[in-house]
Amino acid sequence: MTLWARRAEAAEAMQRNRHNPVYLPEASLPEQLKLTSDLEAAARNKDLWLIATPSHAVRELAERLLSYLHRDLIVVSVAKGIENDTLYTTSQVLAEVLEPLDAERIGVLYGPSHAEEVATGRPTTVVAAAPSIEVAEQIQSLFMTPELRVYVNDDVLGVEIGGSVKNVMAIAAGMSDGIGYGDNAKAAIITRGMAEIQRLGIAMGAQASTFSGLTGIGDLVVTCTSQHSRNRYLGEQIGQGKTLEEVQRDMKMVAEGVKTTASVYALAQKYHIEMPITEAVYAILFEGKKPKDAVLELMTRSAKQEDWLPDRLQGYVS
Repeated sequence: MTLWARRAEAAEAMQRNRHNPVYLPEASLPEQLKLTSDLEAAARNKDLWLIATPSHAVRELAERLLSYLHRDLIVVSVAKGIENDTLYTTSQVLAEVLEPLDAERIGVLYGPSHAEEVATGRPTTVVAAAPSIEVAEQIQSLFMTPELRVYVNDDVLGVEIGGSVKNVMAIAAGMSDGIGYGDNAKAAIITRGMAEIQRLGIAMGAQASTFSGLTGIGDLVVTCTSQHSRNRYLGEQIGQGKTLEEVQRDMKMVAEGVKTTASVYALAQKYHIEMPITEAVYAILFEGKKPKDAVLELMTRSAKQEDWLPDRLQGYVS
């Protein structure tokens, strides 16, 4: 098993110390794990690649990996996000770039799984999704441990939409925390946020039932409430009065929800889906709207029934 790190000094330090003090300070790296900054050494003649870069870097990495493909390879993405230019999920990006590989051999591993807890052996459940259940089951068998329980699903799109759009909702939840609105407001964001996720996913062709699972409500809850959540933290800092640029400058890791907000906003327009929380987060991040003003607009929208899906999407729900 080999872990590739982009920076040579980081790979050398982790190889030597068996530790990553910046990102996983409580975890020890197992002795059987090799670390390298040589991409070819990490990728050539391997049975499986696990892609764990930020989602906006997936295409560039896949292009670099193309020459090391072989037909029996399985590729698994754990990157959660939607590409800005194409509006592709990460598995769609990989399928396009790694075109010689059968798309059925490209899957994802998503779910409520903050690395800080997974790395220290705390019980976690996730979903292995691939177009082929047989491939999903292979991924399941490789990653299942007594501490990590893996379920399978063939609704890759639904899994990716749930696992990506929840980052937008986590930014909204963080903004609410930062302002000091309390538990009632956060519960509303989680619940109505799931309505937005489900609307979009079903319009794009995903299965409604997927959003009741680990990569739907499970991932949404943990990302909106956890102190480990980078997206919730970013929103919290903005709610307290910082600018997006100030928060991103001070963060050590990438908050995927920022770029994903722009993509989800574009998808909502493309599919003519009402996503008011997404629209509010977009306006705050990219148009300078004040968080309190956005909340006032959300709270004073026209009165409605609690329908999760507009009438024209009801036929998608079995």
